[in-house]
Amino acid sequence: MSQSDIQYTKLRWILTIAGLVLYVADICTDIVLALKYFQEEHYVWSGLTLAFVLMGLLVTQIFSYSWYWDDLNDTFTNPEGKSTISGMSKDRLTVLHLFGMGIFTRYYHLLQKGFSVVWTASNSYMVEETRDVHQKLFGLATDLSMLKLFEAFLESVPQLLLQLYILLDQKEHLRDRLSMVFSFFNIAWALVDYRRCLRRSLPQIQEMPSGLPTLIYLLYKLFTITSLILSYSLLLRLSTYSTIALTIIWLVATIWTHFLQTNFCTTRKLEFLYRAVIGFILTFTFFNVKGQDTKMEMTAYYFFYCLINITAPTLLALLRPELQTAMFLLTVSGLILGGSVLGLVCLMSYYVFLHPRGKIQEADEVDGLAKEKDTTRRIRKFLQP
Repeated sequence: MSQSDIQYTKLRWILTIAGLVLYVADICTDIVLALKYFQEEHYVWSGLTLAFVLMGLLVTQIFSYSWYWDDLNDTFTNPEGKSTISGMSKDRLTVLHLFGMGIFTRYYHLLQKGFSVVWTASNSYMVEETRDVHQKLFGLATDLSMLKLFEAFLESVPQLLLQLYILLDQKEHLRDRLSMVFSFFNIAWALVDYRRCLRRSLPQIQEMPSGLPTLIYLLYKLFTITSLILSYSLLLRLSTYSTIALTIIWLVATIWTHFLQTNFCTTRKLEFLYRAVIGFILTFTFFNVKGQDTKMEMTAYYFFYCLINITAPTLLALLRPELQTAMFLLTVSGLILGGSVLGLVCLMSYYVFLHPRGKIQEADEVDGLAKEKDTTRRIRKFLQP
């Protein structure tokens, strides 16, 4: 691994600021969209848009607060038993999260500590000290990227389904379509960003190489997630009762996660919430929830994935024959087919030729590791997309 790969560089610090700007912009655009629907008297759409924003915000605040509380009580991250964490008292921490400022607080701490290391720190650190300092920064970045991953799936994915449902029903402006394209990319990048931050924060896991491997993995997630969301949107266009089918898929994924006995959180209630969130993510993309060989599970998942992508446009064409010649059905069906093929090709290319493997054979994807002194509690029991 190169020196730049183990260091939290100035470029990464600047990109963190860019991520903060995009996060704020995403929330603001959703609020503006909700107001637009309200002004057009689409009260259900407006209410759903706000509900998606609040759902993502609420879940991320819960996990962020819990992780701060864990760090406060952890002898590794707080060996002196201080009553504050990152300069914050328990009361201040509670108030910030009650007002939805958890992610902003984490951005502030990462940028503040990162600034002191990459912009103002001298070169007096020993090699091992330098590695530890930068690894801790990547630990903070991983916590933040995981929260953004939760937010992307709990807020952006449902919002995309709603926008696609509306788009397929009536004409939308070009800016709305461009916004959806950006949202698809943002969701896929949230997975890639978390994966890269996570691997950097764990010394025994080989870094995900930049360049072609990262690009192929991004395209794999982008194409597979996009095609599956488009298929779900066609099913919703066919009947809004398809939401029942989506709920069943989420329940099955959540139950499967439960039977795998994940051990990510420190409390049973929070663990159930975590499994429910993972079940929701599994509804749209594959995760290995435990550090095990996943070839059979991945094969079964993408068989089901192909089945949905074939069934959705076929059902719409058969049950809504008046749409068989509609341009939108032909376009969306082409995007689903093309996305499915390209996504699976990128998937196989990545895992056959480009997947980083160290000297110790590791599973394709990992969810749980032994406790690590140099990382936060999330890293020792983590989720790998």
